[in-house]
Amino acid sequence: MSRIYDCADETARKDGIADAASAVRRGDLVVLPTDTVYGIGTDAFNPKAVANLLETKGRGRDMPPPVLVGSMRAATALIDDLGNHGRDLMEEFWPGPLTLVCTATPSLSWDLGDTKGTVAVRMPMDPVALELLKETGPMAVSSANKSGQPAAVNAGEAIEQLGDEDVAVYLDGGETDSPVASTIVDLTYAVPRVLRSGAISIEQLRAVCGTVIGELRKGRTRPKKAEGEEDAEQAAETTGAETTGAQAPASGTSASEASKPEAHQAGAAATEPETDGSQGTDRSES
Repeated sequence: MSRIYDCADETARKDGIADAASAVRRGDLVVLPTDTVYGIGTDAFNPKAVANLLETKGRGRDMPPPVLVGSMRAATALIDDLGNHGRDLMEEFWPGPLTLVCTATPSLSWDLGDTKGTVAVRMPMDPVALELLKETGPMAVSSANKSGQPAAVNAGEAIEQLGDEDVAVYLDGGETDSPVASTIVDLTYAVPRVLRSGAISIEQLRAVCGTVIGELRKGRTRPKKAEGEEDAEQAAETTGAETTGAQAPASGTSASEASKPEAHQAGAAATEPETDGSQGTDRSES
């Protein structure tokens, strides 16, 4: 039976975050609010937990979840190469509705699904989510819904779809701020490329980066994909908040608490978000 906490009540919120953090450490699933839609998440470094997350949603390994972090420090520990503009984009738009697809740190011991060495990372603008991420470190988080169904924008919608057997803890943070999707930007190329349009406009991105390639629209001829690009676009498939699609190294296998990288400790040690950003998300991923 799931445990549900009303985060509008200060005592319940404190108890709920403590319970959710313990559940994540055990490899259980929790539902949490984000600045976009509600997400269902677990320990990003626990392959069995991530597999359970995908099964609960009705997804396969070909649609790996994104990773939410509680600080820029935690994000950079997961990323091998931020490209020329990653740091600037983080400082401008995080926490907020911007997901960055980057080359993952090769030494990470995790398995988010069938990927080719990339990871989609976001720092959400939601106090409950950030408090939980501060306790747990990076979490694999997808939208709190069954695959193909609308993403939940409140705890009641999440409970209706996911039930009370597979999810250990529901953190009820009220209605989400906006049903606008996070913008997903691929930084694995010399020029940043929008994989999914969302709350951050391309004009805002260009104000930071200069040249940005816009989202490929239906009906236009697709250029030949470079290795790994197709997986990045699958990861960017409509999810929500900070879920958003995310990816992980193909070489990731098993992991243990003792083998978690600095990113996990950095996320757990973070206190306040390091930057301010806009808010927004979509109804398909957190």
